This record gives sequence, structure tokens and C-alpha cells, in this order.
Amino acid sequence: MTDQYALPDSLREGWMRQTQCLLDSFKRATGCDLFQRSGDAVEEAERLFVAPFVVVAHGPGADPILNYANHAGLLLWEMSAIDFIRTPSRLTAEPTLRAAREKLLAETTRKGFVSGYEGVRISASGRRFVIQNVTIWNVASADGAAAGQAATFADWRFLDA
Repeated sequence: MTDQYALPDSLREGWMRQTQCLLDSFKRATGCDLFQRSGDAVEEAERLFVAPFVVVAHGPGADPILNYANHAGLLLWEMSAIDFIRTPSRLTAEPTLRAAREKLLAETTRKGFVSGYEGVRISASGRRFVIQNVTIWNVASADGAAAGQAATFADWRFLDA
């Protein structure tokens, strides 16, 4: 049986590059590492993908598209990697909560990172869940260009229907 949330071979190289941007940007923004780094890009990409906490990211732009989720994030949002990277980031929150989400992202843009966020999100199947103790940070490419934003958290709980 195949894992529908596994990373397809066609995405592995891009995921590996994105991992380095995420890890480097997190360190610059917060002064901390998401995990102890080895310096081996392949090993770090694999470790982040299978980490027991969620990491998700979107690219830059007015209506950014999601561009990274580790395995925990794909499971939580109930999407394959292919579907995830085709999804506008705003769709991870319910319509009534999108304005608050936009304010949070604007605050992150100004400050570089925000910690301690809590909010409600929605999976592809419509399942609602609360994310807690979230850190959101600005992502930059290797040359320092703005490359979007990312979030990480290990605490979430599903809401009853």
C-alpha cells in the first residue's frame, strides 16, 4: 500500500532546496534551529519531512500558493504533496477567519517572526482544527530575496463537527 501523503520523486529536489531556505530563514529570524543541523542537505530534508511537528510554507505574492509541507502537515491538511502545492494559502483558513490570518501575516512581515499564535484551520475535507503555539517566520532565498512565509507547530486538536 502506498502512502498518499508520501513525497513524489518529481518533487524531491525542489523540496530539498526549500528545506534549506526554511531552515536557514528560521535560524536568521529566531536565532534557533528547528533541529540540530548536520550540514548534509539531503539528510536535513529527510529529517524535516518526517519530523513529528508540522512545517508548512507559502511563496510570496498577494495570493500566495502553498509550496511546502512536511509529512505531518500533509496528514493534518489531508492533501497529497501535489495537491498541496496547487493550493492558495488562504484556503487553509475558513473564509470568516481569513482577515485575522492576513493581519497575522502582515505582522510577521514587519517583525520577521511571530511566536505563540493560536488559530483555527481547515483541512481539504473540511475538518476543522485548532493550531497552538505556532511560530510563523519570513522565508528568504539563498540570495536574500523574500520567498514567502512558513509556520511550525507541534500542538493541534480537532474540533467536533
